[in-house]
Amino acid sequence: MRAVWLREFGGPEVLVAGAAPDPVPGPGQVLVAVAHANITFVETQFRASGRGPFAVEPPFVPGNGVGGTVAAVGEGVDPALLGRRVVASTGGSGGYAELALAAADGLFEVPDGLATDAAVALLADGRTAALLVGEAALRPGDRVLVEAAAGGVGTLLVQLATAAGATVTAAAGGEAKLRLARELGAARTVDYTRTGWEAEAGPQDVVLDGVGGAVGRAAFTTLVPGGRMLTYGLSSGSWAAIPEAEAAARGVALLGLRPTPERIRAATGHVLAEAAAGRLRPVIGRRFPLERAAEAHAAIESRATLGKTLLDVAPTADPRG
Repeated sequence: MRAVWLREFGGPEVLVAGAAPDPVPGPGQVLVAVAHANITFVETQFRASGRGPFAVEPPFVPGNGVGGTVAAVGEGVDPALLGRRVVASTGGSGGYAELALAAADGLFEVPDGLATDAAVALLADGRTAALLVGEAALRPGDRVLVEAAAGGVGTLLVQLATAAGATVTAAAGGEAKLRLARELGAARTVDYTRTGWEAEAGPQDVVLDGVGGAVGRAAFTTLVPGGRMLTYGLSSGSWAAIPEAEAAARGVALLGLRPTPERIRAATGHVLAEAAAGRLRPVIGRRFPLERAAEAHAAIESRATLGKTLLDVAPTADPRG
C-alpha cells in the first residue's frame, strides 16, 4: 500500500511517501480502507520534536484519525461491519496510509446525511470542542472568548457556544480568519496579533484557550470575577501558565478537560449527529493528496490554513465525500 513515513523527527520534509506492508487486523481490530486522514496541530508538534501524546519512535507511519470503509475484520469482530462508512482513531500511528488498523470498539459509524470527509474533520476537533463546551457549563448570556477561532477546534467552538446561547468573541489573526468566525456566528471579533487586543475584546465570563503563551495570558485578563478559563492547547509553543494564586485572587476558576473514554465517545457521537442534522458545520479549509503530507504540515505550521486540513487518500464512491 501507499503510505507516508516519518523516519526521523524534524521539519515537514521528514514526511516521505513510500510503500508499506498491508496491515492485517488482529483480534478486536478492523482494517479501514482510508478515504481521508485527519491532521492535527499536535501531530505537527510531535513530528517536529518527538514530544507529545504518542508513544512511538521512528520509523513509523504517522496519523491518528481516519475515515473510510471497513475492508476486513479480525477475530471476534462482527462481519456486518464490512463495507460500513466509519471514522476511527488509530492509537497514534498508521493513519497516513491507504489502509489503517483501528480497534473495533472505537469505531464511529458515519451517520446518513454526513459526508465521510466532514466526519473525519469532526473526529478529533469535534470531540474536543464538545468536551470544552460541556466542561465550561455554558449558560445563555455567557460572554465567551474563543482563541484561534478560525482553526479546526475554534470554528466548532464558535458554533457550539453560540448554539448554547453564549455571546462569542472570536480572537484570531487576520481579516480572513475573523470574517470566517463572523460567518459561523461570532458576535464580535478581535485580531490578537494587534497590541492591546484584549481591551478590545472586553470583559468575558469564559475563556477557551487553545493558544497558550502570551495570547493565553492576555485572554486571562479579560475574565470577570466568577469567570472560567479552560486551557486545552499550546499552539504558541507554551502553556499560558496562569498561577493558581493569581486566578484565585481574581475569583477565576482554572478548569481542564476530563476526557474519560465514556465522555469522549459521547462527545464524538454528539458532534457527528449535530453535523448530520445540519446544526454544526466542520470547515475544511485545505486538502492535500497523501503524497503531499509534508506540504500539509507546512501549511498548518505557517498559520495559513482555515478550519481543518485533510489528506485525501483515495477516491471515494460516496457522493457526499
